Amino acid sequence: MIDLAKMDALLKARKAGHSLPQPLYNDPDVFDFDLEYIFKRCWLQVGFECELPKPGSYLAVTLGLWPVLVVRDRAGDLRAYHNSCRHRGSQICADGAGAAARLVCPYHRWTYELTGELVHAGRMPADFDRGAHGLSPIHVTSVGGVIFVCLGESAPPIGAFREAFSPLLASHNIANAKVAFESTLFEKANWKIVMDNARECYHCPGAHPELSASFPIAASGHFDYGEDPTLDLFNARMAKLGLGVGPVEGDWWQAMRFALNDGYVSMTEDGKAAVAKLMCEVGAGDIGSLRWSAEPNSFSHAFSDYLFTFSALPISPGETLVTAKWLVHKDAVEGVDYDLDRLTRVWTQTNLQDRDLVEVNQRGVNSPGYRPGPYSPDAEALALRFTDWYCAAARAQLAATPVGQAA
Repeated sequence: MIDLAKMDALLKARKAGHSLPQPLYNDPDVFDFDLEYIFKRCWLQVGFECELPKPGSYLAVTLGLWPVLVVRDRAGDLRAYHNSCRHRGSQICADGAGAAARLVCPYHRWTYELTGELVHAGRMPADFDRGAHGLSPIHVTSVGGVIFVCLGESAPPIGAFREAFSPLLASHNIANAKVAFESTLFEKANWKIVMDNARECYHCPGAHPELSASFPIAASGHFDYGEDPTLDLFNARMAKLGLGVGPVEGDWWQAMRFALNDGYVSMTEDGKAAVAKLMCEVGAGDIGSLRWSAEPNSFSHAFSDYLFTFSALPISPGETLVTAKWLVHKDAVEGVDYDLDRLTRVWTQTNLQDRDLVEVNQRGVNSPGYRPGPYSPDAEALALRFTDWYCAAARAQLAATPVGQAA
């Protein structure tokens, strides 16, 4: 039983504008709360429609502790299920992408249609009801070709996000993309510490020389450049090209196209496009970055030549799995149109540097000397936004949970 009274007390103890009380970063009860009341009840970005190019394509991912399966059925529609056999619970498809005419459990060969119905269960009695043992569905939707799932009984509204974000992403042609590379890192830090770090660039000047070359590290909030005319000039140029800029945002999402540093058209070490076959050819490929983020755990950047996406999933109170993907045009050929090391180098170095930072951060937070400190309203505006969102989401779940009905 999750201790909701403890969560309530910890949230009430949080000082406005500050980081969280220590147990919210390392307590096992809080970890259980985060899984059940945050991750299970939010829309989670899990992939892209281009990763399921034909009927029978599937994408298997583990969200926290829960294996999930997204498939494209024979009609071309997306469906999502708990990746758990209705016999004795075995995971049906190993994590990763694949394709199958039907979904077959590797344990006892129970077999399911892509639409979830159980079609074969050997050696069961004559009165066995196959119709009562189909795969358990979960909510799934696509927003501009980006796939989101929600494991809760009901899913939060997503229409405002779809309406505002889809036009911004449309020019990036992700329907005709493919995953060029995927990496994972196990980081010894709580997921909220990982995401705090991912939501700010206060640390970038000293920690990320590769990223800082192209990224406007002095900007704040929705890439506010202050008195610098860069933003106005960039916005005017994007308007002439017919590209949306934003910013657009809701309580759990935000998106904006912003200018990279002068002389850079992509987040690469030399600022030049890493992929000759562009995903977006508008403006000769000089269109900055379209960044979007979705709470609780992801952010993405779409450039003219590639798309980078980052997600953080909790494994334990002090461990997080970070997954990164690089998407390129489906017709781009490795070794001809792009060099994989050059494509991935900046974000790979950034992720490794961030892993070291968050692990040091977690060790310090675990200290008996830790006290929550104030965020910089300028340099850490989005980190503060994330922490405020987490507290508000947690309070809303507490308020909606009747006494004695904790999960």
